[in-house]
Amino acid sequence: MTRIRVINPNTALAMTESIGRCARAVASPSTEVTAVSPAMGPESIESHYDEALAVPGVLAEIAKGERESVDAYVIACFGDPGLDAARELAAGPVLGIAEAAMHAATMVGRTFSVVTTLARTTGRAWDLAHRYGFAAACRGVHACEIPVLDLEKPPARAAVTELCAQVAERDGSDAIVLGCAGMADFCAEVSRATGVPVIDGVAAATRFAESLVALGLRTSTRGEYARPRPKRYSGLLRDFTI
Repeated sequence: MTRIRVINPNTALAMTESIGRCARAVASPSTEVTAVSPAMGPESIESHYDEALAVPGVLAEIAKGERESVDAYVIACFGDPGLDAARELAAGPVLGIAEAAMHAATMVGRTFSVVTTLARTTGRAWDLAHRYGFAAACRGVHACEIPVLDLEKPPARAAVTELCAQVAERDGSDAIVLGCAGMADFCAEVSRATGVPVIDGVAAATRFAESLVALGLRTSTRGEYARPRPKRYSGLLRDFTI
């Protein structure tokens, strides 16, 4: 059995449960998916400050997963917080949902647009598109101006769906990428409204993680992703000593 741990980097447990359902819905019957939130961190991630303070909790969950022989991990936040550091710690693959979604989008179309939460997070999405090599394929990053925790409210679903339809038409994109793990269960509805492929990064990352495990592929330990050199950490980080 393949064991995948989906880590919601915020502490909103209702959102974690929703993310877990979406991941399990696409996983193979032989794959065990567990969704977790860190014991510490922000209740939602909507700024660089939030993202930075979410990383220790993500790394604590990676360390716990390693003790429990987890095969692969998904970091379920569109900023992919702590992704590089997590790859240094985990024996198996670690995937971020922005990276996975952008890869998937370019497999089903030449161009895509991202619909995310707040306008202040659009720069981070563009940063990742450039880092992952998809900036030329990305036609635009658009904010619905709905805070992460409000995505669970009924009006949010309609607003996100309407914006995605407008964006698909205005940008002329072949696909839409949902720019928040809290939008994971909007996928089918948005796809019907837009008439183009809509990619939820949670689902994409879960399936990609399964595939990497099945292929026997692990993160390279040569160079940058080698395990960190042992050293002491102090104060609040003392438990992170390797």
